[in-house]
Amino acid sequence: MKKLAASFLAVVLLMGILTACGGKNTKETASSEKGGGDGYEDATIRLAYNLPQDHHISVGVEKFAKEVTEKSGGKVKIQVYPAGQLLSDKEMNQSILTGGVEMGLNSSTLWASTVPAMGIFDVPYVFPNYEAAGKAISGEMGDKLRGTMEEKGAKVLLFADYGYAQFVNNKKPLKKPEDFKGLKIRSIGDIPSELIKAYGASPVFMGGGEVYMALQRHTVDGATSGTTAMAQRKYDEVVKYLTINNYAYLEFILAVNKAYWDKLPEKTQKLISDTAAETEQWIREQAKAEDAKTTKELEEKGMEVYVVPENELQAWKDAAKPVYDIYLKQSGELGKELLDLAEHIK
Repeated sequence: MKKLAASFLAVVLLMGILTACGGKNTKETASSEKGGGDGYEDATIRLAYNLPQDHHISVGVEKFAKEVTEKSGGKVKIQVYPAGQLLSDKEMNQSILTGGVEMGLNSSTLWASTVPAMGIFDVPYVFPNYEAAGKAISGEMGDKLRGTMEEKGAKVLLFADYGYAQFVNNKKPLKKPEDFKGLKIRSIGDIPSELIKAYGASPVFMGGGEVYMALQRHTVDGATSGTTAMAQRKYDEVVKYLTINNYAYLEFILAVNKAYWDKLPEKTQKLISDTAAETEQWIREQAKAEDAKTTKELEEKGMEVYVVPENELQAWKDAAKPVYDIYLKQSGELGKELLDLAEHIK
């Protein structure tokens, strides 16, 4: 009986060892199948943004977060808080700089209050086409802006092409700068406000989520934004006239707190940077098509669309000249360098 009991105990111990080994192998296999999480340290990164979730930039950002999480085997988790759930666009930049949130997406227009040279994307008629804007961001201009942002405490992960900015209003078709006189126009930042004033209207600054109600209640007569956001925020329900003059090529910036970034392992930094570069290119490819698509949608829903003819655009540019001087005064030598670079991009 003693020999039988000893044999039974030996079998039980052997089965326990085999089960433990099998369980370990199963976990390792699962980790490998999920995308190779080996070598990544656990990290949870919060990412906030304010755009509607179906905007092409939002789709790109969600894709970026998902890919980083999957490629790390679930070790590097990027938790996304969309459509203003965590922070408003007015709160975003300060939260990124202070580490209140690790990562966030916000417009270059709002970043211009921290890095004045970032206002280059709002200076009227600097970027004549989508291709010129892409070359500028991918070249020396983008490098200079990234460096200046890092000096302030935010690392730029990607520039997200929003598309061109236009004007809408409830009063009348805006066919020349003089038509703006006396109107109250929602602005998106300092440089756009100066353009609105140069055209004879009064700028009223407010966040994107406030515009629909302001137009509906006639708190403002009109607004400036891209047609992508106009369509998704249903401007067609509360405003009548749309003017296409492509005055500014708007950018959004996905940035991460620099101090937090510097503490991440090199392997994690490379994963995030590589995925961000792929996402930046994907978003850039969407911008032109989305501008055309949403302009057509707004027209089909009843908005009266006026496209400024090429031979009349010079009058709009001439009326906007005072804005250049204001930008240079705010941005200094770096702003001048960026304008010079833009002039030589074809």
